[in-house]
Amino acid sequence: MNTTSSRTSWRVIDIIIASVLGVACGLIFWLWNSIGYAWWTAMEAFTPGFGGLAVGVWLIGGVIGGLVIRKPGAALFVEVLAAVVSALLGNQWGIETLYSGLAQGLGAELVFAAFGYRRFTLPVAMLAGAGAAIGAFVLELFTSANFAKSLTFNSIYLSTLIISGVLLAGFLGHWLVQALAKTGALDRFAAGRKRV
Repeated sequence: MNTTSSRTSWRVIDIIIASVLGVACGLIFWLWNSIGYAWWTAMEAFTPGFGGLAVGVWLIGGVIGGLVIRKPGAALFVEVLAAVVSALLGNQWGIETLYSGLAQGLGAELVFAAFGYRRFTLPVAMLAGAGAAIGAFVLELFTSANFAKSLTFNSIYLSTLIISGVLLAGFLGHWLVQALAKTGALDRFAAGRKRV
């Protein structure tokens, strides 16, 4: 059997678990929509650009998907599905939620791809969180017209987004996957067999 093919080909169980993760993350996003947006608004009132500190929870789906499934497309799939669930349950952003899921998932996916889908350590998870944050930032340059805002705002916003992505998506996502693996729920996956 071709090991490269088995490492990159999705099994039925991969699709099922990725779907479950996507729905679970979507529920987290939906719950975070009110809390996170209130935090974002308060931080923006304090210093414009600091709202980025609240965004990390919305980036966690791609990190968790990549860490658990460990195959091409997993980070993107889980983040987009989570965005779909959040939008279907209702939020203040509507269809833009799907664009966000796509950009954020792609940002995390590119980091896992850069490591050839072979490294799933805490530093890689934190980089994937940062990648998701950069994806969000690039999208919002256009959807939120941030390109028309000051360099100071954009510098602060990008910095806080990355910090939030590293901590709330990367660090917390890695911790959640490790905690789930300890329960035995991931024993059919490499994430359940290798504690990193």
